[in-house]
Order: sequence, then C-alpha cells, then structure tokens
Amino acid sequence: MQRRTFLTGTLIGAAVAAVPLSVLRPARAAAATVTVGSLKDLQAAVDRAVPGDRIVVADGTYTVPAGGSVRISGRNGTTDAPITVVSQSRGGAVLQGERSFVFSDSSNITVSGFAFRQSSTLEIPASCPRIRLTRNDFRFADVSGLDWVVVRGDDAKIDRNHFHDRTTEGIFLVVDGPGTTAMAQRTQILRNHFSDHSYPGANGGEPIRLGVSSRALSSAGAFVEYNLFERCDGDPETVSVKSSDNTVRYNTVRDSRGGIVLRHGNRTTVEGNHLLGGTDGLRLYGNDHLVVNNYLAGLSGRALVIGSGTTRDHHSGETTEERRGNDACDRAVIAYNTLVGNAGTLSGETRAHEPRDVVVADNILSGGTGSLVAMGATGFTWQGNILWGAAANGTVPSGGYRRVDPLLRLESDGVYRLSAGSPAINAATLTDPVVTQDLDGHPRGSSRDVGADEYTTLAPVRRPLTPADVGPDAA
Repeated sequence: MQRRTFLTGTLIGAAVAAVPLSVLRPARAAAATVTVGSLKDLQAAVDRAVPGDRIVVADGTYTVPAGGSVRISGRNGTTDAPITVVSQSRGGAVLQGERSFVFSDSSNITVSGFAFRQSSTLEIPASCPRIRLTRNDFRFADVSGLDWVVVRGDDAKIDRNHFHDRTTEGIFLVVDGPGTTAMAQRTQILRNHFSDHSYPGANGGEPIRLGVSSRALSSAGAFVEYNLFERCDGDPETVSVKSSDNTVRYNTVRDSRGGIVLRHGNRTTVEGNHLLGGTDGLRLYGNDHLVVNNYLAGLSGRALVIGSGTTRDHHSGETTEERRGNDACDRAVIAYNTLVGNAGTLSGETRAHEPRDVVVADNILSGGTGSLVAMGATGFTWQGNILWGAAANGTVPSGGYRRVDPLLRLESDGVYRLSAGSPAINAATLTDPVVTQDLDGHPRGSSRDVGADEYTTLAPVRRPLTPADVGPDAA
C-alpha cells in the first residue's frame, strides 16, 4: 500500500513538472482600454482594474447620488503602468453631486480630464501614494469653508489643472499629511492655472497651502513650479508655506492680492518667480531660506518683507498658540532679485524678535516713491546691491549698495532686463551659494550680473506664464 502510494505520488509529481509554470499560475488579466457610460459601469471597471488599464468615461454629466461615490479601493497600478481613469474629452465628463472619486488603499492611479463640480472635498489620503490628478477642471460648489483638494498621500502629482471661480472662504489645494505633525512627501504641483477667487475675508482663501502650523517643522520636499495665479484675491498669501524643505519656483502671480509667503517652516527655496501688478510679493519667516532670481514689479503693497517674530525659533513641544506665532527670519540668503516700481520695496516688521544673520546681496532695487529699504534689523550682511530711482535709499547701510542707473530696458513680455553697458553686468559679489541660472533660464557663468537677469542677446528660455502655458491643454 505504501509502495503503491509512493509510485502514484511520483507519477503525479512528474506530470506536474511537465506542465509549464505559466499554466499552473492563475493568469493575470492583460491591460485593457474600456469605455463606460454610467456610474455603475465606471465602478465595475474600477473594481476589476489591473496595472495599465485605461478606463474612458464617455462625455456627459454624471450626478453621484447623495452618500455615494466612485470608490477606488485596493487598486494598485505600477509606476510604469498606472491605472488611468480619463474623460473621453477634456472637460467632457462632468461629475456633480456630493462626491466624485473616493480613494483608499490604492496607488499609481491617474485621474484625467474631468470637470469636477462636487460639493465636498476630494481627498488623496495617506494610504494612497502616487496618485496623479491631471488636466482636470475644478470648480466645486461655492461652499464657505470647503477646501477643494486635500493631499495627504506621498508622491502625489497635481498637474495641468484649472482651479477657478469661487467667492467664499476655502482653499483650492491643501497639502497636509498623516496625523497632526507629518507632511505628505514629495508632492509635485506643476503647470496648474489658479484664477478668480474673490473672497474678501482677511484669511482662509489661499490657492495653495503647504502644511499648517502644527506641521511647520516637518520636511515635505514639495515642488510648486510653473503655475499661473491670476486674480487670486481670497487671501494675502497665494502660496502659503507652512512646512519645511520645499521649492517654489518658476511661477507667475499676476494681478493678485496674495504673494508667496513662507509663513512657517525652514529651508525653503523661492526661485525664479514673477510677481506682477498685484498687491503683495514675498514675505519670509523661519530659518535658512534661499530667495534668488525673483522678479517683483508694479506691486501696490509690500514687495519683499523680511519678517520679525513673536518667537525666535519654532521647536517641538510648543503650545498650539506658540506655534501659530511668527518665527523671525534668520539666516536667509536673498540674492539676484529685481524689484522695480513697487509701492514698498524691501521692508521689515516690528515684532519682539527681529530677523538675524540675513544676507541681502546683488539685488536691484528700483522705485519711484518712499524708501527702497525700510529695515530696523541689525546684523545683516548687505553687499553688491544696486539702488535706483526717485525713492530714497532708506535704512540700507553704506557699503552695502551702489546708487547707479542699472540701465533696465522694458521688453515685449513686460519684464525689465539689463541692457548693454549696464553697471550690473559682471558686478555680483556673492560666491556662496552658487546660482547657476538666471530668471530667464540662462547660465550665469563665473562672472555674474546683479539682479534677476543675466545680460544676453539670447531669447529667454523662461518668461512670465500665460494661460496658454498652463492648465488642461498645456504641453
């Protein structure tokens, strides 16, 4: 009996060995493209989606029932083969009702081309890394206090969308994180168009907020780049940074009440931004920031504020009220910027803790009224700056500037750049940190020019952004 059993087992083993391994394993469904025309069919397609699947939603208006949603739960694409849910044409599939997509325990999902008209927040939770929202039109119900999109998952990409038209308190795009102190990591906010927020309140209407007071000391590593902000009047802060280690670069803020504000946190880079014709420019709190190659022109408020603080440094163990306070700006480097024609050029504040050890080097400050510098702080390093115009020098110390005409010329894109023979050419003094490009994307070389522009006869690589450069139809 034992002998017979042994022989039977051996024969079965041999037979199994002869069957190809691919036959024994359950076959994984191949990636496919499927078109759906109802919420029921959309949910069914999502529930069976595998990496590489493309679910096309036919053009039309889809009203999600109260309490319902399109659930994307336990679906995982891959980096090379995401699961994509896309409108048949950009803006052609309209999602209205209380909710649209609700994500959970999913990754590598792309949602593209929808017109979102819902009345509650669209959230990317912490359990959902690598979610991409691209080429969508966001115009939620104009509900007071509603934040439209909130990101808590790592490696989210929010690109080429249009956020527009609201009159109430609430934020277009919030980046937070899990718990109360952590931040979502490596969020990329790219080539979006933010426009027409007319909320008249004093606070709470930012287009973008990176973090919140309790998360200020957490590193986020977010990139906010190549975005256009127009008529964003919902808050004095267009990009409100309340976390650490972020990069805000190559954006254009035009005709907006708000500016770029490093409200909390440390070590953020603000580079190559255009702030044009609005109210406020850059405002800095926290430590060790790098502010280079920015162009601020025609602002009716304060162009560049080096902030004082209610506290010297934020630290773990603070009370909630202490964390909400302003942290004095220490050890920032402010270099190679051009400020021209602003009502207030460079100024400070009068809180208890003044900023310290800030480097202000190789900037062009040009204005027609008031004072170019209104700072009461001591212990700064001032060097290589050029001051010009009918405005008074103000409190800039002697030895930290030259008063000389920088020979700026107004070009067709509305930007003042250096002309041949400018005393700013090859006159920069700062050696560290090394800044390799200028505002326009041209190399600076070893002999650098003062201000945001490195003189050249070449056409700019980067210019102020227009609506054609951003949003759902951007390249």
